[in-house]
Amino acid sequence: MTQTKHYPHHIDLKPVMHVEGTVRLPGSKSISNRVLLLAALAKGKTKIVDLLASDDTFVMLTALTSLGVKWTQDELQGDPATAHQIHHVEGCGGVFPHHEADLFMGNAGTAIRPLTAALAVIGGDYTLHGVSRMHERPIGDLVDALNAVGTQIEYTGEQGFPPLRIRRGHIHAQRIAVRGNVSSQFLTALLMVAPLMARDHAVTIDVTGELISKPYIEITLNLMRRFGVTVEHDGWQSFTVQPGQQYQSPGTIHVEGDASSASYFLAAGAIGGGPVRVEGVGRDSIQGDVRFVEALQQMGATITMGENWIEARSNGPLKAVDMDFNHIPDAAMTIAVAALYADGTSTLRNIASWRVKETDRLAAMATELRKLGAEVEEGADYLRVTPPAEIQAATIDTYDDHRMAMCFSLASLDGAARRGNEMRINDPKCVAKTFPEYFAAFAGIAKDSLI
Repeated sequence: MTQTKHYPHHIDLKPVMHVEGTVRLPGSKSISNRVLLLAALAKGKTKIVDLLASDDTFVMLTALTSLGVKWTQDELQGDPATAHQIHHVEGCGGVFPHHEADLFMGNAGTAIRPLTAALAVIGGDYTLHGVSRMHERPIGDLVDALNAVGTQIEYTGEQGFPPLRIRRGHIHAQRIAVRGNVSSQFLTALLMVAPLMARDHAVTIDVTGELISKPYIEITLNLMRRFGVTVEHDGWQSFTVQPGQQYQSPGTIHVEGDASSASYFLAAGAIGGGPVRVEGVGRDSIQGDVRFVEALQQMGATITMGENWIEARSNGPLKAVDMDFNHIPDAAMTIAVAALYADGTSTLRNIASWRVKETDRLAAMATELRKLGAEVEEGADYLRVTPPAEIQAATIDTYDDHRMAMCFSLASLDGAARRGNEMRINDPKCVAKTFPEYFAAFAGIAKDSLI
């Protein structure tokens, strides 16, 4: 998979005069890792079409192998640019074959959080650890919620953070409470394992406080339905799984293109002319990040959508916006860079979750935007960006964060309002987390440049 690809220490992007073209998106990371775990827990064999090939899915597949889950990957047939990735996962019916394993989870939050919940409920003797940044990403709210109903999860390092040791507990779950304001992945993890706990009685999960990133919970609920489990919910405050439900393979499941990855190309079209079309995601997507296009429209871009595609083109200089991005925190990073091309100061609000992602994205974004000449105000949960008269050439540090690398490639674009400039992107290999071929795809839409 992505492990064999070579990346340079940095990549230099020349100014791009115009962008135009079509990009076929890689599979959604959020959907891919959810589908892999659900397929592993289900009864029957699942054929997965267009699973994302990236570091994060490699981490999940490797972990499932260590747990005794059998899966195979078909060889690509035909042109690699248009061929479909096919994986087959043999479900284990809710019990992993191996009851002991040492699992390296990299920096994949979409893997470690639901897998922690599944292993704690199923029981065994497991250790989970990752890269140093993973050991700084909070998991305490999930662990507290699980241990309160009888699981046995211990911290082997700092309290509230991986690495973890999981042993067999005694589950007595009927009501589970979890905070909703740090990461929606905690609720996703509990939802995915609720059917394993609801053998003889209903299990209700109560959300304490405001639930962030609600569209990601909608992805979870949608995929659980595809695997035969229905969740009743009262708004966003409580979720109930009735007893007797068990995951069943849907046979074949297709992974949508990644809507977060789409944001870079759609923003490029909005900034650099266009039209730029992304394929693999469209108006009927189950991913909340397709709502990113609403922000581009508010900024003045022209957006058109089909069943399986979205297209963006510029319509003059972008307009500054003041918006709440709690529902699409990942895609919101792209707006922070697009704000460099706006006609005034833009404010991105309600994005505190940026601080517990692959890096502290609020601090990182503020630091790198200032290198380009922008005036930036960094708050506890907001970012205010005033664009420079002309974007400055800069060397961008990426903090081992794929989205930092992809976002700042956009600063090389020649927008209607001000000229982009040369960008050196350090450590471009971080894009392997979700989009190993990103820079090739970006070069594919760049016209009249020296990329």
